[in-house]
Amino acid sequence: MSTPAVKQLNIIKVKGGEQQEVKDLLAVEEPLEIRLGFGPEHNRDQRSLAITMRTPGHDFELVVGFLFTEGIITSPDDFFQIAYCKDENGEPSPNIVRVELQPTLNMDWDRFARHFYTNSSCGICGKASIESLEGMCKAPIQSDFRIDAKVLHSFNQKMRSAQGIFDHTGALHATALFDQQGHLLHIREDIGRHNALDKIIGAALMEGSLPLKQHVIMLSGRSCFELIQKALMARIPIVAAVGAPSSLAVETAQNFNITLLGFAKNSGFNIYSSPEKIQYETAHS
Repeated sequence: MSTPAVKQLNIIKVKGGEQQEVKDLLAVEEPLEIRLGFGPEHNRDQRSLAITMRTPGHDFELVVGFLFTEGIITSPDDFFQIAYCKDENGEPSPNIVRVELQPTLNMDWDRFARHFYTNSSCGICGKASIESLEGMCKAPIQSDFRIDAKVLHSFNQKMRSAQGIFDHTGALHATALFDQQGHLLHIREDIGRHNALDKIIGAALMEGSLPLKQHVIMLSGRSCFELIQKALMARIPIVAAVGAPSSLAVETAQNFNITLLGFAKNSGFNIYSSPEKIQYETAHS
């Protein structure tokens, strides 16, 4: 169950001094509350973990990806149920998802009741952010994965061609997952760039394909610390973005051996870290 990702609205369009009433499509933005059920069978507890603003669609993937990238779960075996909560009339509520964790899973609520990194104005300094990440991922990515530059050049167009909702609204971020041969495996769109990546990671976890050591993710916008953190949790060796990276994104990628690309459009990109994973055709004389 999910609400539509697009909403129709009558607007006034002004062009060349003339006004015209037309129909427009808007990307839907709604809150999604994530609730957890946890504890031993004889003493279950339920608490609200987080609320994120998202575009409806692939909600369960979003929740599972979020729980994974926050270190709460590590595999599908860590929970036994995920469902929309019911309202006072007994109907599923499309904006509240409850996950029942296994009774054997040690849930340290105080540890996870911290402030989640949701945007660049969270007030957490770069040093504290990286130290927190080092506590969750102690080892840099060790991968022999390599990809040809000409394969990477095709990713932006492939992702853009698959952005169905963006074509109608122009309002959503996208994350796409590619393999070494350049096949588009998954694409997700969302009003929040972090949500789009969580949906990709959640899909991979639910289908049993994590860790993603032989894959590349493509981001439709800029790259920031939070996106690199999520890629690291999924062990993704290469992150390519259409836009620019932040300084903390670059520093984090360098510290954890992630190849970070920016301005990845058509025939070019900038490499900010670990360039050895990118291969080039050798010109023959």
